[in-house]
Amino acid sequence: MPDQFKNYLREESVSSNTIDSYINHVKLYKKWYTESTGDDCIKLFRVNVLDYISYMKNLKKYRASTINAKLSALDKYNRFLIEQGIQTDAVVSKKDYMKIQGSIANPNDFEKSDVEAFRQKILTSNDKYAIRNHAIVTIMAYAGLRVSEVCELELLDIDLTAKQILVRSGKEDKERYIYINDVIVNSLREYLKVRCSEQPYLFVSRKGGALRRRSIEKMFESFSDKITPHKLRHFFCSHALESGYQLHEVANQAGHQDIRTTMRYEHPSTKAMREKANNL
Repeated sequence: MPDQFKNYLREESVSSNTIDSYINHVKLYKKWYTESTGDDCIKLFRVNVLDYISYMKNLKKYRASTINAKLSALDKYNRFLIEQGIQTDAVVSKKDYMKIQGSIANPNDFEKSDVEAFRQKILTSNDKYAIRNHAIVTIMAYAGLRVSEVCELELLDIDLTAKQILVRSGKEDKERYIYINDVIVNSLREYLKVRCSEQPYLFVSRKGGALRRRSIEKMFESFSDKITPHKLRHFFCSHALESGYQLHEVANQAGHQDIRTTMRYEHPSTKAMREKANNL
């Protein structure tokens, strides 16, 4: 059943990271179900889902965002069971989700000087793949790509003369063209001089194959305990708006489906709001 559920999620164009998360959440629910009822979990029942919500809220004291993530996984699993003919009724409702007040603060924590210092630290390291890693960080900082999008980039997607890149997003199953600056162009040109692989992918692993998401995350972790791929994406969106980009332009570059996601980068940063609080 886990493999069938995984295939179902892939057909739904769910990202690999989210697939792993959903499967883990469903496993935890099944574990709770078996410990609570003494039976194996074959299908979902409305009363059990309500009991599980109560368990998460009152006993585990989970945050609302955590509960919602687990309910989202169960909702997908519920749809999967219906498609498989194992059950006919939907037992997870939108009303079950916890209400969360969205933060008005800009999630970006870094100045351009922080990012530049990070890039330089990678470039001047003794790592054999310093030039490749520098190009990866540069394209994420100044083009706003997701980790998965970086991994999926192919040589044919890059046009350094036109200064544009074709980005394929498995998250939305869409393609978009983004425009890049000289900093990215220069970094990529230096990387291409030392790149040695017949693989179609732009960034290749130590073994010569496609670079994996976790490899990029580990690279970030080895150079900083603060800057992460996702936070670097926050930096791009905030920095782009400060540099004169319009909201819809940043939304296109970052691949945001909802313009409201982009709008939060117009707000003051958390750091700025803390400083204002101290002035009260």
